[in-house]
Amino acid sequence: MTENMLTAIGQIAIAVTDVERATAFYRDVLGLKLLFQFPGMAFFDCGGVRLYLTRPEKPEFAQTSILYYRVAEIEEAARALEARGVRFVEGPRRVHQDERHELWLASFQDSEGNHCALMSEVPRA
Repeated sequence: MTENMLTAIGQIAIAVTDVERATAFYRDVLGLKLLFQFPGMAFFDCGGVRLYLTRPEKPEFAQTSILYYRVAEIEEAARALEARGVRFVEGPRRVHQDERHELWLASFQDSEGNHCALMSEVPRA
């Protein structure tokens, strides 16, 4: 495992109360490129960082954003971070797949209780 396994911010989740209204704002007012949508979710490109608009899954996510750190190998990165004392809320798991790739996430909190996650987009064979 290399010392710099967290290579970039891959995604930031933004908690919203009205996904359709927020989608219109980010697309039409801010001018961000809409990448794709699912019911209750919208994804935008902001200079290579993906912005994820969603209603909060849990009450503790209502007033926060989540940083998603892109990693090449999520299982290896999670093991290395656990060895350094990171306690994962949810370990590596596949959360989405389409014809191009599988999206894997692993959730943890930083020392201040902020929500973070590792993310890995694995190309499908």
